[in-house]
Amino acid sequence: MRKIFDSPAAALDGLLFNRMTLMSGGFGLSGNPENLIPAIREAGVRHLTVISNNCGADGFGLWQLLDNGQIAKMISSYVGENKLFERLYLSGELELELNPQGTLAERIRAGGAGIPAFYTKTGVGTVVADGKPHEVFDGETYVRETWLRADLAIVKAWRADPAGNLVFRKTARNFNPVMATAARTTVAEVEEIVPLGALDPDHIHTPGIFVQRVIQGAHYAKRIEQRTVRPRPAAA
Repeated sequence: MRKIFDSPAAALDGLLFNRMTLMSGGFGLSGNPENLIPAIREAGVRHLTVISNNCGADGFGLWQLLDNGQIAKMISSYVGENKLFERLYLSGELELELNPQGTLAERIRAGGAGIPAFYTKTGVGTVVADGKPHEVFDGETYVRETWLRADLAIVKAWRADPAGNLVFRKTARNFNPVMATAARTTVAEVEEIVPLGALDPDHIHTPGIFVQRVIQGAHYAKRIEQRTVRPRPAAA
């Protein structure tokens, strides 16, 4: 099975449709699939349910889909620093399912592991737990959360080989590996494609069995959210 594709549009061909559920890796500005997101914008699919830690920042990442009116619902854990998100949510134009961050990660991991539900103490006694089943274990109350799965996951890795094995680098690892396991199809964009056998098996974070398509991306901004620069103290 050929997994390497020449462009984001080619890698996404036949995978996109209206009202689909999409997982998109990244945490803040780190580890976003910066080449695949614009290709989804160009494809024009709409009424998307998007599972992601956040929805990008002004002009960057998933913000592009939000700005283009393609996202109907977000399942997220962090929605700050995005004025467009705030406006659309408060106006009722965007549906939001807010999750504690660890719960979001575990729901995605459960989806990949075939675990339909699990119990957690996080959120008990808050609006997060409203309408969800509760259970008492060893005298403590837990809320039941369900798995998350998607029609498509788009992830960003550092390196891949032709078999689709992925290696992530530093904080870009974030949600990407668990999302790669929890979708019907996973498309990965990477900074470098290496020959088969070049990756040390002990260093592979996502085995190729979870990855169906790979592209080599380009022009990664590698932004940081806040940067403060001050003069170095004079040498003594």
